[in-house]
Amino acid sequence: MVNYHRKHIAAIEAEPEPISIDVLKTAVIVVDMQNAFVKKGGYFEVTGHDISNTERIIEPCRKITTASRRKGARIIYFQMGCSPDFSDRGPADSPYNLKSKGLSFFHRQPEVKDKFYIYGTWGAEIIEELKPRPEDVIVRKQRYDGFIGTNLEIILDTLGIKYLAFVGTATNLCVESTLRHAFFLDYFPILVSDAVSHAGEALMQEATLLNVKNNFGWVTTSDSFVRGLEQS
Repeated sequence: MVNYHRKHIAAIEAEPEPISIDVLKTAVIVVDMQNAFVKKGGYFEVTGHDISNTERIIEPCRKITTASRRKGARIIYFQMGCSPDFSDRGPADSPYNLKSKGLSFFHRQPEVKDKFYIYGTWGAEIIEELKPRPEDVIVRKQRYDGFIGTNLEIILDTLGIKYLAFVGTATNLCVESTLRHAFFLDYFPILVSDAVSHAGEALMQEATLLNVKNNFGWVTTSDSFVRGLEQS
Protein backbone atom coordinates (compact mmCIF):
# COMPACT_ATOMS: atom_id res chain seq x y z
CA MET A 1 0.00 0.00 0.00
CA VAL A 2 1.13 3.55 -0.74
CA ASN A 3 1.71 5.64 2.38
CA TYR A 4 0.19 8.97 1.40
CA HIS A 5 1.34 10.69 4.62
CA ARG A 6 5.09 10.31 4.08
CA LYS A 7 6.84 13.23 2.40
CA HIS A 8 10.28 13.73 0.93
CA ILE A 9 10.42 17.25 -0.52
CA ALA A 10 13.00 18.23 -3.14
CA ALA A 11 13.47 21.72 -4.58
CA ILE A 12 14.22 21.53 -8.31
CA GLU A 13 15.74 24.48 -10.16
CA ALA A 14 13.70 24.89 -13.32
CA GLU A 15 12.19 27.31 -15.78
CA PRO A 16 10.09 29.40 -15.61
CA GLU A 17 10.49 29.05 -11.84
CA PRO A 18 11.75 26.43 -9.35
CA ILE A 19 9.36 23.66 -8.39
CA SER A 20 9.18 21.69 -5.15
CA ILE A 21 8.22 18.04 -5.53
CA ASP A 22 7.43 15.24 -3.15
CA VAL A 23 9.89 12.58 -4.33
CA LEU A 24 7.71 9.79 -2.96
CA LYS A 25 4.88 11.01 -5.20
CA THR A 26 7.12 11.37 -8.25
CA ALA A 27 7.56 9.10 -11.25
CA VAL A 28 10.25 9.34 -13.91
CA ILE A 29 8.69 8.54 -17.28
CA VAL A 30 11.31 6.98 -19.58
CA VAL A 31 9.87 7.37 -23.06
CA ASP A 32 10.67 4.83 -25.80
CA MET A 33 14.39 4.31 -25.11
CA GLN A 34 14.40 1.20 -27.29
CA ASN A 35 16.89 -0.43 -29.62
CA ALA A 36 14.86 0.62 -32.68
CA PHE A 37 15.30 4.31 -31.86
CA VAL A 38 18.65 4.43 -30.09
CA LYS A 39 21.00 1.71 -31.29
CA LYS A 40 23.08 1.18 -34.40
CA GLY A 41 21.30 -1.25 -36.69
CA GLY A 42 17.89 -0.22 -35.36
CA TYR A 43 14.96 1.16 -37.33
CA PHE A 44 16.03 4.79 -36.98
CA GLU A 45 19.55 4.22 -38.28
CA VAL A 46 18.35 1.89 -41.05
CA THR A 47 16.02 4.63 -42.32
CA GLY A 48 18.77 7.25 -42.34
CA HIS A 49 18.07 9.06 -39.07
CA ASP A 50 20.98 10.55 -37.15
CA ILE A 51 20.89 8.54 -33.91
CA SER A 52 23.53 10.70 -32.21
CA ASN A 53 20.69 12.70 -30.62
CA THR A 54 19.30 9.63 -28.88
CA GLU A 55 22.73 8.22 -28.07
CA ARG A 56 23.74 11.37 -26.21
CA ILE A 57 20.77 11.22 -23.82
CA ILE A 58 21.50 7.69 -22.56
CA GLU A 59 23.79 8.90 -19.78
CA PRO A 60 21.50 11.71 -18.53
CA CYS A 61 18.59 9.23 -18.50
CA ARG A 62 20.68 6.71 -16.58
CA LYS A 63 21.79 9.37 -14.09
CA ILE A 64 18.22 10.45 -13.40
CA THR A 65 16.76 6.95 -13.07
CA THR A 66 19.57 5.87 -10.74
CA ALA A 67 19.23 8.89 -8.44
CA SER A 68 15.43 8.74 -8.48
CA ARG A 69 15.31 5.06 -7.51
CA ARG A 70 17.75 5.73 -4.68
CA LYS A 71 15.55 8.51 -3.32
CA GLY A 72 12.28 6.59 -3.58
CA ALA A 73 10.72 7.84 -6.81
CA ARG A 74 9.17 5.34 -9.19
CA ILE A 75 10.43 4.59 -12.70
CA ILE A 76 7.91 3.97 -15.48
CA TYR A 77 9.08 2.87 -18.92
CA PHE A 78 7.12 3.41 -22.10
CA GLN A 79 7.59 0.71 -24.72
CA MET A 80 6.36 1.87 -28.11
CA GLY A 81 5.35 -1.02 -30.33
CA CYS A 82 2.76 -3.18 -31.95
CA SER A 83 1.85 -6.84 -32.19
CA PRO A 84 3.30 -8.90 -35.07
CA ASP A 85 -0.04 -8.91 -36.91
CA PHE A 86 -0.55 -5.14 -36.40
CA SER A 87 -3.97 -5.82 -34.89
CA ASP A 88 -3.42 -3.14 -32.25
CA ARG A 89 -2.53 -0.33 -34.68
CA GLY A 90 -6.10 0.68 -35.46
CA PRO A 91 -7.73 0.96 -38.91
CA ALA A 92 -5.29 1.05 -41.80
CA ASP A 93 -6.89 4.24 -43.08
CA SER A 94 -6.77 6.06 -39.75
CA PRO A 95 -4.92 9.41 -39.72
CA TYR A 96 -2.36 7.94 -37.33
CA ASN A 97 -1.48 5.06 -39.64
CA LEU A 98 -1.58 7.20 -42.77
CA LYS A 99 0.96 9.59 -41.18
CA SER A 100 3.15 6.79 -39.82
CA LYS A 101 6.51 6.85 -41.60
CA GLY A 102 7.57 3.72 -39.71
CA LEU A 103 4.62 1.64 -40.81
CA SER A 104 5.05 2.72 -44.42
CA PHE A 105 8.70 1.76 -44.30
CA PHE A 106 7.96 -1.64 -42.76
CA HIS A 107 5.42 -2.48 -45.42
CA ARG A 108 8.01 -1.67 -48.09
CA GLN A 109 10.79 -3.62 -46.35
CA PRO A 110 9.32 -6.33 -44.10
CA GLU A 111 12.73 -8.00 -43.89
CA VAL A 112 13.71 -5.40 -41.24
CA LYS A 113 11.19 -6.87 -38.80
CA ASP A 114 13.73 -7.51 -36.00
CA LYS A 115 14.99 -3.91 -36.23
CA PHE A 116 11.47 -2.47 -36.04
CA TYR A 117 9.40 -1.91 -32.90
CA ILE A 118 7.33 -5.09 -33.03
CA TYR A 119 6.87 -6.63 -29.59
CA GLY A 120 9.06 -9.67 -29.10
CA THR A 121 11.82 -8.42 -31.40
CA TRP A 122 15.18 -6.84 -30.61
CA GLY A 123 14.02 -3.46 -31.90
CA ALA A 124 11.19 -3.16 -29.39
CA GLU A 125 13.32 -3.95 -26.35
CA ILE A 126 14.44 -1.21 -23.96
CA ILE A 127 18.18 -0.61 -24.30
CA GLU A 128 20.52 -2.52 -22.01
CA GLU A 129 21.96 0.65 -20.43
CA LEU A 130 18.51 1.55 -19.07
CA LYS A 131 17.23 -1.97 -18.46
CA PRO A 132 14.20 -1.90 -16.15
CA ARG A 133 14.50 -3.40 -12.69
CA PRO A 134 11.88 -5.70 -11.16
CA GLU A 135 10.31 -2.86 -9.16
CA ASP A 136 9.89 -0.66 -12.24
CA VAL A 137 6.75 -0.46 -14.36
CA ILE A 138 6.57 -0.99 -18.13
CA VAL A 139 3.66 0.48 -20.08
CA ARG A 140 3.21 -0.74 -23.64
CA LYS A 141 1.71 1.84 -25.96
CA GLN A 142 0.81 2.09 -29.63
CA ARG A 143 0.25 5.85 -29.91
CA TYR A 144 2.41 8.89 -29.20
CA ASP A 145 0.33 9.71 -26.13
CA GLY A 146 1.12 7.27 -23.33
CA PHE A 147 -2.33 7.68 -21.80
CA ILE A 148 -4.24 6.59 -24.92
CA GLY A 149 -5.17 2.90 -24.89
CA THR A 150 -3.11 2.14 -21.76
CA ASN A 151 -3.68 1.86 -18.01
CA LEU A 152 -1.12 4.58 -17.24
CA GLU A 153 -3.55 6.79 -15.32
CA ILE A 154 -4.67 3.86 -13.15
CA ILE A 155 -1.02 3.02 -12.41
CA LEU A 156 -0.19 6.60 -11.44
CA ASP A 157 -3.24 6.86 -9.19
CA THR A 158 -2.49 3.51 -7.56
CA LEU A 159 1.07 4.62 -6.78
CA GLY A 160 -0.10 7.99 -5.49
CA ILE A 161 1.88 9.87 -8.14
CA LYS A 162 1.51 13.64 -8.52
CA TYR A 163 4.75 14.75 -10.23
CA LEU A 164 6.08 13.41 -13.54
CA ALA A 165 9.64 13.89 -14.82
CA PHE A 166 9.95 13.15 -18.54
CA VAL A 167 13.06 11.76 -20.26
CA GLY A 168 13.55 9.87 -23.52
CA THR A 169 12.50 10.28 -27.15
CA ALA A 170 11.11 11.94 -29.13
CA THR A 171 10.72 15.33 -27.45
CA ASN A 172 8.25 16.70 -29.99
CA LEU A 173 6.23 13.50 -30.43
CA CYS A 174 5.69 10.94 -27.67
CA VAL A 175 7.18 13.04 -24.87
CA GLU A 176 5.23 16.20 -25.63
CA SER A 177 1.99 14.36 -26.40
CA THR A 178 2.02 12.55 -23.05
CA LEU A 179 3.23 15.59 -21.11
CA ARG A 180 0.36 17.73 -22.37
CA HIS A 181 -2.17 15.05 -21.47
CA ALA A 182 -0.63 14.76 -18.00
CA PHE A 183 -0.97 18.52 -17.50
CA PHE A 184 -4.68 18.40 -18.30
CA LEU A 185 -5.10 15.53 -15.82
CA ASP A 186 -3.58 17.76 -13.10
CA TYR A 187 -0.20 16.06 -12.81
CA PHE A 188 2.85 18.34 -12.52
CA PRO A 189 5.03 17.71 -15.63
CA ILE A 190 8.78 18.36 -15.58
CA LEU A 191 10.73 18.06 -18.83
CA VAL A 192 14.45 17.29 -18.48
CA SER A 193 15.96 19.18 -21.42
CA ASP A 194 19.26 17.31 -21.84
CA ALA A 195 17.63 13.90 -21.31
CA VAL A 196 15.19 14.16 -24.21
CA SER A 197 15.91 14.05 -27.95
CA HIS A 198 13.83 15.31 -30.85
CA ALA A 199 12.79 13.89 -34.20
CA GLY A 200 13.34 16.11 -37.21
CA GLU A 201 14.93 19.54 -37.26
CA ALA A 202 16.61 21.07 -34.21
CA LEU A 203 13.89 23.71 -33.94
CA MET A 204 11.51 20.90 -32.90
CA GLN A 205 13.44 20.54 -29.64
CA GLU A 206 13.57 24.28 -29.06
CA ALA A 207 9.87 24.72 -29.77
CA THR A 208 8.80 22.00 -27.34
CA LEU A 209 11.04 23.29 -24.53
CA LEU A 210 9.66 26.79 -25.00
CA ASN A 211 6.08 25.58 -25.20
CA VAL A 212 6.37 23.46 -22.06
CA LYS A 213 7.96 26.11 -19.85
CA ASN A 214 5.50 28.78 -21.06
CA ASN A 215 2.30 26.75 -20.98
CA PHE A 216 2.40 23.14 -19.82
CA GLY A 217 4.96 22.60 -17.05
CA TRP A 218 8.56 23.09 -16.03
CA VAL A 219 11.88 22.57 -17.79
CA THR A 220 15.02 21.54 -15.93
CA THR A 221 18.33 19.77 -16.60
CA SER A 222 19.56 16.39 -15.41
CA ASP A 223 22.15 18.06 -13.15
CA SER A 224 19.55 20.33 -11.56
CA PHE A 225 17.08 17.49 -11.10
CA VAL A 226 19.61 15.16 -9.49
CA ARG A 227 21.02 17.97 -7.33
CA GLY A 228 17.53 18.72 -6.05
CA LEU A 229 17.01 15.06 -5.16
CA GLU A 230 20.38 14.76 -3.42
CA GLN A 231 19.84 17.91 -1.36
CA SER A 232 16.35 16.97 -0.28
